[in-house]
Amino acid sequence: MTFPPLGDLRSHAHVVALPLTTRFRGVDVREAMLLRGPAGWTEFSPFTEYDDAEASAWLAAAIDFGWRTPPAPVRDTVPVNATVPAVDAASVSGVLARFDGCRTAKVKVAERGQTLTDDIARVRAVREALGPEGRIRVDANAAWNVDEAEHAVHALAPFDLEYVEQPCATVAELAELRTRIGYMDIPVAADESVRKAADPLAVARADAADLVVVKAAPLGGVARALRIVADAGLPAVVSSALETSVGLAMGVTLAAALPELPYDCGLGTASLLAADVTAAPLRPRARALPVRRVDADPDLLAEHAAASDRRDWWLARLSRCYEVLTG
Repeated sequence: MTFPPLGDLRSHAHVVALPLTTRFRGVDVREAMLLRGPAGWTEFSPFTEYDDAEASAWLAAAIDFGWRTPPAPVRDTVPVNATVPAVDAASVSGVLARFDGCRTAKVKVAERGQTLTDDIARVRAVREALGPEGRIRVDANAAWNVDEAEHAVHALAPFDLEYVEQPCATVAELAELRTRIGYMDIPVAADESVRKAADPLAVARADAADLVVVKAAPLGGVARALRIVADAGLPAVVSSALETSVGLAMGVTLAAALPELPYDCGLGTASLLAADVTAAPLRPRARALPVRRVDADPDLLAEHAAASDRRDWWLARLSRCYEVLTG
């Protein structure tokens, strides 16, 4: 892979700070760096706690999307799910209302400081809102051990789960849990075991998951994510990492290029942002997103520009990650 000069990236970088409608992943504001390449606008937005080695994959993805021709789509729209943060049950209906027409919901569970009782109440509220035909998947972000996960799946099973996402941290734990709950016919999905793994195919080789969750930016770009899905040989769900609509367009490009897309994708998360970098954000309409690039609006980039010290922090991070990529 060849890279544009670092000076070009730095000189055209915009850093924004966007408020969220609901606290998510422990933050109320999402920071992101927007770049513009010959192929269009792109985004570099690894979470702030990630080290440079992990964050460099996001820069590779941003360059891939902004400087190279994307794969041809095989569909014009991508069906998406609603995302329900670890809110109290009374807030569920308000969250779901932001996801127009979505009949699938991914519900965050195992939040630090909460209990399984809180999770049950939240999932129950989602089931009541969606009705019996709605689909519910839960995401534990690797927070449970095997015993805790087995107990939680039993407790949540009455709400008819589509699948449970990354219930445990390690591939071995996922494999054991999958064996324990196999009779329940609740699939296990791997997320962190793919995007954070030195070997993203280990989970497939170990028969530790029924499907994989892939995110374009953490995996180094659309092309690499497509190869991982093909090599894994498992059904895939394309998900987001709370990007702006510019970054979400990268995920939509990935989902649009997959030969098969059996599940609704987790790409509707612009609905969790209280502001965006475009006047035409990629938000669900009739439970789907159009396949298109997104242009950042100069006025919105200026309106939501991060403070100067945060811009300096992101520029320094950009330089360090560029060094990781180029050696």
